[in-house]
Amino acid sequence: MSVRRSRCQNGFTYLSLIILVAIIGMATAATLKMGSVIQRSRAEQQLLDIGAAYSDALQSYADATPAGMPTQPPSLNELLRDPRFPGVRRHLRRIYVDPMTGGAEWGIIYLNGKVGVLAVYSLSDAKPVKIGNFPPRFAGLAGRQKISEWRFTAVSKSAATTQ
Repeated sequence: MSVRRSRCQNGFTYLSLIILVAIIGMATAATLKMGSVIQRSRAEQQLLDIGAAYSDALQSYADATPAGMPTQPPSLNELLRDPRFPGVRRHLRRIYVDPMTGGAEWGIIYLNGKVGVLAVYSLSDAKPVKIGNFPPRFAGLAGRQKISEWRFTAVSKSAATTQ
């Protein structure tokens, strides 16, 4: 009789061990998923910070434009060192790496095809974690379905305060 009871207890212990391993596996999977979401959220916040820098640089370039010249730079390189002035004039410190793709390549919207840079955007087609509750400066980004739809343009200081 004691042999039969021992087998029954061994089966119960084995079943308990399988359930425990399954629970640990599910908890690990949930932790990894949450870590991934947190990492993407941080990358999106970095993208917003970099987008603000590009937006400010485009506006700085436009504000410094002499009368009669186009207010958009021909490329992002002109934001690094403005060739319109004899001295060194910078609107942007460096071309940033896109935190969503990991590359230095950005999507650029040009005025009339290829004349001047109007907007900069990430080339990532990922769905954003953040879809609302943006700061007033980025209120137009709410509800976008892809990161590549987040466009960063020159915004004058007076327009930014009225939004």
